[in-house]
Amino acid sequence: MSDRLTHGDWSDAVEDGELLGQECPDCGKVQGTPKAACPDCGSTDLETVELPNEGTVYTETTIHVPPAPIEERGYQVVVVQLSDARVMGRLTDGEVAIGDTVSVSGSVEDHEGYVVPTFAAEN
Repeated sequence: MSDRLTHGDWSDAVEDGELLGQECPDCGKVQGTPKAACPDCGSTDLETVELPNEGTVYTETTIHVPPAPIEERGYQVVVVQLSDARVMGRLTDGEVAIGDTVSVSGSVEDHEGYVVPTFAAEN
């Protein structure tokens, strides 16, 4: 894999149960999804890094009125702090609160065909 992380590379890794991110060698900022440039300093010299598969719930919400054409209601979406990066995904088991520990549990495809990581609560 090249150092330039594409959305396709990122999605393939998510489907394989891995999370990839990018680290900026100029300022040290780490992001959890592919970007063309560092959001902090603007550098385009980003390196692909592996992110941990376990993290802490940074924020969460329960979707009771989903966007069309999704019919499922009451599902939980989380933003997970994985070391220095944050990744958004769906919770697959149980309920979590901010500060709870979760781990990658797989992936799902959204209604537009995009891959989304799933997380499960750690007991």
